[in-house]
Amino acid sequence: MRRPVLGSLLLASTNPERLRTWYADALDPEDNSDVGGYGVLKFGEFYLFIDTRTDVSDKNPEPGRVILNFDVSDARAVAERMESAGVTWLAQLEDRDGSLFATAIDPDGNYVQIIQLRGSAGVWTEEGGSEATE
Repeated sequence: MRRPVLGSLLLASTNPERLRTWYADALDPEDNSDVGGYGVLKFGEFYLFIDTRTDVSDKNPEPGRVILNFDVSDARAVAERMESAGVTWLAQLEDRDGSLFATAIDPDGNYVQIIQLRGSAGVWTEEGGSEATE
């Protein structure tokens, strides 16, 4: 039997069009489409579904509970794109032992990190560090 694969996440919002536009403008998905009433953004092999729900508030009251991490090959360029889209930063881009990290806040208050691991294409090792794959 095939093991489960985490392939998507549903991000609920009271204003899904605003949220979808922000993600598309800030992070440039490879696909931005409508599927079965959902806004679907494709990032690599991962799909971000954005939909409306009546059981969520306008702003996330606990944004640190789930953080969306986007692996990028050029964090500085992505941060510039995000700034052009009007991003609010929780933590500006910083170098952490050769890897670059920044945390933005989306319009619903969710935390969104961009991460460029050392060597620009890293793989997490069992020891908790990263190892370049280039």
